[in-house]
Amino acid sequence: MWQRFTERAQRIMRNAYSEAARRGAKQVGTEHLLLGLIQEGECAAVRVLGQLGLSLEQIRIDVERRLPPAEGHADAELTLSPRAESVADLAYEEGRRLANNYLGTEHILLGLVREADGVAARVLIGMGAEYERVRREVILRQEGDAELGAFTETLRQRIKRHIPSLQDTMGAEHDFTGEEPPTDVLRWIAGQSEKVRTVSTAYEASRVAVELARTTCREVTDLRGVTDLSREQLLSLLLLGRIFRHTLKVSQTAHREILAGQTLAMIFEKPSLRTRVSFETGMFQLGGHAIYLQPADIRMGEREPVADVARNLERFANGIMARVFSHQTIVDLANAAQVPVINGLCDREHPCQALADLMTIRQHRGQVRGNRIAYLGDGNNVAHSLALAAAKIGAHVVLASPAGYEADSEIIALAQADAAAAGGSVTLTQDPAEACKDADVIYTDVWASMGQEAEAAARAKLFAPYQVNEALTALAKPNYLFMHCLPAHRGEEVSAAVMDGPNSVVFDQAENRLHAQKAVLAVLLG
Repeated sequence: MWQRFTERAQRIMRNAYSEAARRGAKQVGTEHLLLGLIQEGECAAVRVLGQLGLSLEQIRIDVERRLPPAEGHADAELTLSPRAESVADLAYEEGRRLANNYLGTEHILLGLVREADGVAARVLIGMGAEYERVRREVILRQEGDAELGAFTETLRQRIKRHIPSLQDTMGAEHDFTGEEPPTDVLRWIAGQSEKVRTVSTAYEASRVAVELARTTCREVTDLRGVTDLSREQLLSLLLLGRIFRHTLKVSQTAHREILAGQTLAMIFEKPSLRTRVSFETGMFQLGGHAIYLQPADIRMGEREPVADVARNLERFANGIMARVFSHQTIVDLANAAQVPVINGLCDREHPCQALADLMTIRQHRGQVRGNRIAYLGDGNNVAHSLALAAAKIGAHVVLASPAGYEADSEIIALAQADAAAAGGSVTLTQDPAEACKDADVIYTDVWASMGQEAEAAARAKLFAPYQVNEALTALAKPNYLFMHCLPAHRGEEVSAAVMDGPNSVVFDQAENRLHAQKAVLAVLLG
């Protein structure tokens, strides 16, 4: 009878015998088997019932309604009823059909439902657990366990190859000081994440990836700008964002334990659609909470010094994100706060946008390195972060701006140094056609940013030759990507035909703000 039964399956049988004896039954029936099964806690059968939306308490109540009152302990030795014996036979048959070399709790559950006429079957089927539904869920769960097992074992071997001192990959704390940054392992996980189908593997891939990215970025305390990141740290964030994007498709709750219980304070001097929604949604998906602070709430620098705001927020929140006018505000917040500060935008840089930009290029072009990226328009914060980030990866960036509106020379010098080390380049021109020639990516931004409204009319005349339209895009490669950080003004910096055309990836770009920023949050707040 007990041959091939797992330990949990044996406990279910013992539970069933105890239930029958306690109730004075003459035989162990299917109802006792079901009561014994739901007592077994986190077994495979209980997880299947949960996935099907069945309440264990409601199952117990429904079974007990169908039983006579308990009459004390039975005198004779208990045996299985004919229906319960049929359940055991069917459980063995289900194990054979599933090619399992054991008999587990899931097989007992299948046997209970398939028997069809006993109390247990009537209760389960009445609650929606029909045989085909249960069997389908059992198969999915076994496939998930197999997928997770294969992923975990391969991951363990890869990590040992890159980090030889690591003995136990799963769940332990490790000291990687002085060892090779594990970006190669992250790259492998990113590739595997595109194939993941089950929640358990999505959860484990995300959890291990976060641990590895935190290891690479352990010296990053704030994200004031792209200049805070080395090439390896930038790559780790991009790979983690890619892993988040893929695993979120498997389960909306795959990341809910990464920042469980943590809070992000969000300071906004400038209103925003994408920055607010992506950060707030990102914190929710990571298991945390975000608080929106609009200008009227704190009047930073007027009602209270920036440093005092930082010292207050560090007592309440685990991190600060600030979307502000001046880069100095970001610097002052970071200098004063003992919690991480993230630049959500300032006049010097927009680092989170740059992360999303590179994720988008990789998503559509396969890689960032070697791509020719033409940026047309004002040499502003977006241009700065794009040049700095793309240069670190080895792209060829061409910034086309009117005289007097070029990108900051100090930032360009930093970008050019990184580009030279990575096999890329960063150049400036005043000729938009030269920039667009053979471009893989054409990027633009609004001509007058928030706070520059008084200059809008003058800028419109000066920047007119830099409008991304069909004439300029004809110079690019046929499969070029059009990118814009949004909001876009059709008819100004971009024609409607380009903005809404087949080469436009602006909404993928916007979505990647969520995944890239989740990577930043998971690493800095963890």
